[in-house]
Formats: sequence, structure tokens, C-alpha cells
Amino acid sequence: MKDHTIAIHAGYEKDGTNAVTPPIHQTVAFEFDDAQHGADLFNLAVPGNIYSRIMNPTCDVLEQRVAQLEGGVGALALSAGSAAIHYAILTIASMGDNIVTTPQLYGGTYTLFAHMFPDMGIEVRFAEDDSPEAIEKLIDDKTKAVFMETIGNPAGNIVDIAEIAKVAHAHGVCTIADNTVATPALLKPFEHGIDIVVHSLTKYMGGHGTSLGGIIVDSGNFPWAENAERYPGLNTPEASYHGVVYTEALGAAAYIGRARTVPLRNTGACLSPMNAFLLLQGIETMPLRMERHCENALAVAQYLRKHPNVDWVNFAALPDDKFHPLAQKYMGGNASAIMTFGVKGGFDAGVKFYDKLGIFKRLVNIGDAKSLACHPASTTHRQLSEEEFVKVGVTPEMIRLSVGIEAIEDLLEDLDQALAT
Repeated sequence: MKDHTIAIHAGYEKDGTNAVTPPIHQTVAFEFDDAQHGADLFNLAVPGNIYSRIMNPTCDVLEQRVAQLEGGVGALALSAGSAAIHYAILTIASMGDNIVTTPQLYGGTYTLFAHMFPDMGIEVRFAEDDSPEAIEKLIDDKTKAVFMETIGNPAGNIVDIAEIAKVAHAHGVCTIADNTVATPALLKPFEHGIDIVVHSLTKYMGGHGTSLGGIIVDSGNFPWAENAERYPGLNTPEASYHGVVYTEALGAAAYIGRARTVPLRNTGACLSPMNAFLLLQGIETMPLRMERHCENALAVAQYLRKHPNVDWVNFAALPDDKFHPLAQKYMGGNASAIMTFGVKGGFDAGVKFYDKLGIFKRLVNIGDAKSLACHPASTTHRQLSEEEFVKVGVTPEMIRLSVGIEAIEDLLEDLDQALAT
């Protein structure tokens, strides 16, 4: 099936009630047929439901749908995108290990990587830039993953994921890409060598700002068994889960199986069935919405580029943007609908513009059907030092726009009156 069809139908066939929409299974636990059935479920010998912290039928539909959209072997739905990033690393890394990452990251991801993981004994090595050469020189025998965002938030940079994947794989290291901003409607990272994808479902996938959610998707392509020395957690008996060896029990789905039964089972950042239901409603229209998001965003970028009160615009769909060749390579020239621009006059001018917006809502989310605006220096990235601002690509005058699907004439009128101040 094509994306527009997968987004509506994948992962669900009518149940005993003949409900056309996947039901909300608002239950904590599931009954076993008998003692042997319970034992088989815990031993991963048969599929089925045990407890909603680990799996739930409504969440399962969501997981199957997103896995099919990305072209993966399986997925794990979680309570938020931050939980997805956290668990994606914890599934394969522990004290004494390291990961390598491109430097431009979402503020919450940067904080997790720069402060929390080091306290847990996991070193995070920030590359000087997002070039394959900068990544490669940081990889050693303790490196468990190379992490990147396909389109950076808030910088709007595009990473050459295929080239980075080649470098990582040459050293037997898996790759993890946050595909939140691009969505599988624009970019399918598995087709370019990425092994694991994470999403904040809260953003474009849900699309309506109603429900938090995150997901990890496993391509099923990385040869975990061939790299057993680097990834012992997938190739030796798991002490916290009945001594299972994941590569033997689950084959290509070893990684996503361990993500479910170790970090999720033991720390509990599960997605509620109600949120899974609401996110499924959003995903049904996601491919269609992305078409309008991209169309509106390009029109906004072209308008801002010509405005006398705007210093600069970063948006990779513009033909002269430095990331446009990568937008062409991976997304047919599209760049989703996140852009940054600088208001002339620095921090104070940026705040004045921000306070005057009307249709654009002032908040820190992205990916809604509604148009949203953020002043990162005073909100999402305010906890960073001046040196860290430079690392992640945030400047005092920067405004991040998440362009929605409203009438373009109304959006341009709102920007025009705010810039007039």
C-alpha cells in the first residue's frame, strides 16, 4: 500500500465487534487462558498481551501503522518523544559506553545528551559538525550508536544520513535518526541506511496538539549478531528477562524486543491507549497535511526573504539555501514546515515581533495543523550557555516558525503586521 492508504488502514482488521475504528482498550491487564499460556507469553514463545505497561491492543495498531509507514520490522510506542530517544539509547548502551551525535539538536535532546547520560556513565560525543569525517573520528570500540536528526529542530539543517550511515556501518555501529520533522511522508531513513528511527508523535504525526506520544521503529536490518562483541545485551542471556537471548529469540526484531522488555518494562514510560487512539486519528491525515504544510512553508519563507525587517532566513526548500541540495537528494526539494529567521535588531526585536503575533500561536510545540512560533533564546533553549547556543545553532534574534495549514493569505498578513513593529 501507498502512504496515504497505510496511514488509514495499516495494523487493524475488524475485531469481534466489527468496529471500523480501532477500539480504545482501556485496561491495565489481560487474562491468561491458563498457567501455560501465561508462561508462554512471558517467555516470548507466543504473541499476545500481558499488561498495558508492556503492550496494549490499541497501542499495537499504532505501532504497526508507524512501522509500515517507515518500512520497519516493528515499533514501540511510548509516552513522549523524549522517552523514545532515551530508550533508543538505553536499549544498547550502558555505563562505560558512548554514543556519537551531530551537534545541532532539539533542546531537550541536547540536555539529555549533555547532562543526564553522562551522569549515568554514558558518554555523549558531540561532533564538530555533521560531516561524516567529524563523526568518524569520534567512533571507538565503545561506541554503541551514531545519532542524528534528519531535519534539525530548530535549526532546519538537513543531515546527509546516507553518508553518515556508511561511516558508522564501516565500524560496525548502528545509526539512530530522529525523523520527527520530516515524517515518513517526506523521508524514509531506512531506505538510506539508517537502522533505528525515533519520532515525537506529538508533532506532525498526531498533528493536532492534543496528545503526547513517542515511538521507536526498528528497521530489522542491522546485523546485531555479527557485532556481538559490541552489543552483548542483544547476544547474551538477559538477566532481567528470564535469560532470553534476543537475537536468538526474535531474529531481525531483536532490538525492538529488548526495548520493550527491558527499558520499557522496567521503567514504564508507556503510552496510554487513549493517546494511541487520538494519535491514530492524526496519522490518518498526516500525508495529506504534509503536502499543505510544505506548500505554505515555502510561501512564508519566500515572503520573509524579501522583507526589509528580516535579516536572514534558513529554510532548505529555498533554492539558494545551503541545505537545498540535501533537500533535493532526500525529499524532492521539500523541507517540511519548520524554519528559522532572524528579526533585525537582535534579542529585543525578536521579542517584540513574537509578542505581536496573532494567528501564529506562541508556544514551544511544532507540527500542529495550527501555525506556531517560538523564540528559542527565551524558551526552549534558555537553559543553555552562550557557548552551547553556538553549538546547537541558536541566536538571540532567531524565531522558529512551524507553519500550519491555514489560508496562506492570513498567515502572511499576520507576519506582516508583527514585523511592522
